[in-house]
Amino acid sequence: MRASDGQRMREALELARSALATGDVPVGALVLGADGEVLARGVNARERDGDPTAHAEVVALRAAAAARGDWRLDGATLVVTLEPCVMCAGAVLAARVSRVVFGAWDEKAGAVGSRYDVLRDRRLPHRVEVVAGVEEAACAALLRDFFTPLR
Repeated sequence: MRASDGQRMREALELARSALATGDVPVGALVLGADGEVLARGVNARERDGDPTAHAEVVALRAAAAARGDWRLDGATLVVTLEPCVMCAGAVLAARVSRVVFGAWDEKAGAVGSRYDVLRDRRLPHRVEVVAGVEEAACAALLRDFFTPLR
């Protein structure tokens, strides 16, 4: 874990809170360049955009690729408040992201260590450094607070 991971996760948490206004699941993501500067930000926008692929990670990766002018995000770090799902883990691999930092575990659909471990699967040509559980309690609490009234 890097010293800045906690700070960047707190920024992602602020983004996640902004998704509440649209009724989307509160997940926030940042893509950082190799120098640690923010290339892009994303929040879940499935409800807002009517797009099943508009997970925070995909939104942020698309914006980072546009900002960089290249789909290859070598050297980049994705910071996200919830463990990526299979779709998002696939997007991370496709973009050649070097590192993923996430907060809360997703025991139902997580693909970075809980349910599956796509990013470190030796059968795939690209592997990603993973840092799990950064600001885990705060990330999990935000999601719990969102879902409790819905159940």
